[in-house]
Amino acid sequence: MGIEMKKVALLATALAMVTGSAFAADMRVKALKAPPVVAFDPWDIAFGGAIMSDYIFRGVTQSNHKPSVAAYFEPRYNVNKDLQLYVGVSAESISFANRAAAEVDIYGGIRPTFGAFAFDIGVWGYLYPGGSCADNVLTGGIPGGNVCGVSTTTIFLADGNVMKKDVSFVEVYGKVNYTINDSFTVGATEYYSPNFLNSGAWGNYASLTAKYTAPSTAFGASGMGMYVSGEFGRQWFGTSDAFYGTGVGTVFANGIPYKDYNTWNIGIGFTYKVFTLDLRYSDTDLNKGDCNAFTSAFNATGTTNVTAINPGGAGSNWCGAAGIAKLSFDLTAMSNLK
Repeated sequence: MGIEMKKVALLATALAMVTGSAFAADMRVKALKAPPVVAFDPWDIAFGGAIMSDYIFRGVTQSNHKPSVAAYFEPRYNVNKDLQLYVGVSAESISFANRAAAEVDIYGGIRPTFGAFAFDIGVWGYLYPGGSCADNVLTGGIPGGNVCGVSTTTIFLADGNVMKKDVSFVEVYGKVNYTINDSFTVGATEYYSPNFLNSGAWGNYASLTAKYTAPSTAFGASGMGMYVSGEFGRQWFGTSDAFYGTGVGTVFANGIPYKDYNTWNIGIGFTYKVFTLDLRYSDTDLNKGDCNAFTSAFNATGTTNVTAINPGGAGSNWCGAAGIAKLSFDLTAMSNLK
């Protein structure tokens, strides 16, 4: 009986060992199974808005140094992790001499990435709905100045400037950013329009940019971030059409060769979740006379700012030094709305 019990015990032990080994092997196989594959969704949407103390575009105010609001909506399609296609629409409130209601931008392009280089190539359309023809009541002493057809919508500017009803135009552009490391990025931009602001003059803008982003630990566990960025650019122009000529019998009766200029800005930004507060200084080297000839400002003053393209002498501060505070929010559907 004792011998039989020992045999039974040995058999049970052997079975337990075999079963245990098989179970352990099965557990190991299960543990090594690959995680389920998540389907890649190439579509995304970016959108956001901003309120700013001044809307500055390449060193020139678009809002008469008054506050402006902006919003944008940008669908995106990620072909892969290194190539994105996009289209978008944005709008900003402005204050032009032709009393256009707003600037509405329609754009689209591609964003390829090659290692540390990120490119952005596309087309940008600037639309200015709601404008009226702005004329000069002083030209020849004739109301309307023979520039705009006089009607109930014609705007008469007492400072001697004129502006077309429609100043919409299109630019093609290319941008590149190079990421040096987690903190430093440098870049370059190039924009070209065959008819800048529908003035008849071609326009070309190029700039260099730089940005420093503080480490994520700079503000501890608060979630805040910080950056410092700057840009130096140059705007070149051709000659306008006769609409903007300086008057019958003058050297520039058939158009104005707008003054090329340099512009620069530098600022600091603070980020928290989807919000950014950007504080920036902007300036150009355009004097008040040449600024007036380019902008057709409705509030130009004086008679002493005489230049070759501004014989009337009125001057504008739309191209001078400006400080801008901008509070914005930016979201993407894939990151913020899941």
